[in-house]
Amino acid sequence: MDLTVVAYVIYLLVSIALTVWVARTLSHNGRIFLADVLHGNEKLADAVNHLLVVGFYLVNLGFVALYLNGDDAGITDTRGIFEALSTKLGVVLLVLGVMHLGNVYVLNKIRRRGVMEREQLPPVAPTDWVAPTAGA
Repeated sequence: MDLTVVAYVIYLLVSIALTVWVARTLSHNGRIFLADVLHGNEKLADAVNHLLVVGFYLVNLGFVALYLNGDDAGITDTRGIFEALSTKLGVVLLVLGVMHLGNVYVLNKIRRRGVMEREQLPPVAPTDWVAPTAGA
């Protein structure tokens, strides 16, 4: 079997496994954060969480597929396999990390805006007024 094919198979298996693991971890742990961002609306948090996971899979698996084709024609030995895999998997891991940080940044912006809106509203609606006193 050609060593380039072996490198491709290992790359696909590891990349897909990493993508699935990261997506499940983010989905499971991000649900609480989404519920807070969306003011406790659990159904909306679940729906947004599911949409984020689907988008995460599409972007990452699409990138993995596009990045499969590369400069791996020179793989002639085991060392070449490791070098090609380290480069490809390193880039995949960086893309996963950047996507995660981008999601957290956007959701944190949404959360902060919601917190600011809640702080602008008085805790109790005013029901009466007090006339100013002459001595004050």
